[in-house]
Amino acid sequence: MKPRSFRSLRFRGATVLTAIVALALPLSACGKGESVHAENGVTTLRYLGWTDQVTVPELAESLGYFDGKVKLAWSGTTISGPQEIQSAATGQVDFGGAFAGAVAKLITAGAPITAVINYYGSDEKSFQGYYVPNDSPVHTAADLVGKKIGVNTLGGQNEADIHDALAKAGLSLDQIRSVQLVPLPPPNIEDAVRKGQVDAAALSGQFQQRALAIGGLRPVFTELDEYGGPIDGGPYVFRNDVIAKNADAVRIFTTGVARALEWERNTPRDQVVAKMSDIITARHRSGEDTSTLKYWQSVGVPARFGVISDQDFARWESWLRDTGAIHGPLDPTKFYTNKFNGLAQPS
Repeated sequence: MKPRSFRSLRFRGATVLTAIVALALPLSACGKGESVHAENGVTTLRYLGWTDQVTVPELAESLGYFDGKVKLAWSGTTISGPQEIQSAATGQVDFGGAFAGAVAKLITAGAPITAVINYYGSDEKSFQGYYVPNDSPVHTAADLVGKKIGVNTLGGQNEADIHDALAKAGLSLDQIRSVQLVPLPPPNIEDAVRKGQVDAAALSGQFQQRALAIGGLRPVFTELDEYGGPIDGGPYVFRNDVIAKNADAVRIFTTGVARALEWERNTPRDQVVAKMSDIITARHRSGEDTSTLKYWQSVGVPARFGVISDQDFARWESWLRDTGAIHGPLDPTKFYTNKFNGLAQPS
């Protein structure tokens, strides 16, 4: 796949966002939220899944945490958080998840969505890392100038991480924009760096652990290095009209996801892996494989119950500003609410 530089990404992102907003606003006006199906007390929510992975809502449903009142309807597979929330904004699905910077960018551009709960991030065992072969000449973030990096998507957290790491190293915007991002399916990024198709690879979760188990790769930097410890990476969002017309279902969904996050945090690792393996095996999606699940390490969401904070969005302010998404002060309170998270509320 042809790599894209940060320079081209800036204009591509603006074009995409303009198109999304143009679509999303009319959809909201014509009642697209009515596509949410409710029958006999059960609300069906459409969503996009991930190959070889179990999303937190899928886990929550399997654990019975939606109390039989919310049902998930798989609408296809994605490799991109920004694609997920774009699909939610335009009414193709009812909710989606992405890194907080992408959520802020889309809402700032006018998309009618609101974040309700964090679903991914980093902790001491699970985090984003940027890896090269052991014999690579790349040893610091500054060495990535002009290089190709395999990432899961354009406009996602990988882009923001790389931007922030190079900016911290004192590099100019032109130098940062010389980095070429190559979007690849997450299961294939490791193979691309081993074959020399890219110079570095953004790896996380079970795919990172698989790569480290095989050996031959070393990190240039990780999220933990860059941000000084664990962070909450991104939330699930709903369209505002879906929230307005299905508030009880959104509350059940959000609280169920919060319960599932804590189940992952507090359940022995082998039981979590076994549960996820059972879910993937039972859903019979073409081409899926449970073999990488054995590398699953932890929940990766430091905030208890997935509670969202201002800092989850403020962290990405420099990236948002440098890519032209914002020009004035950033107001994180416009992007999220915790009111649908029953576990986040006072007793």
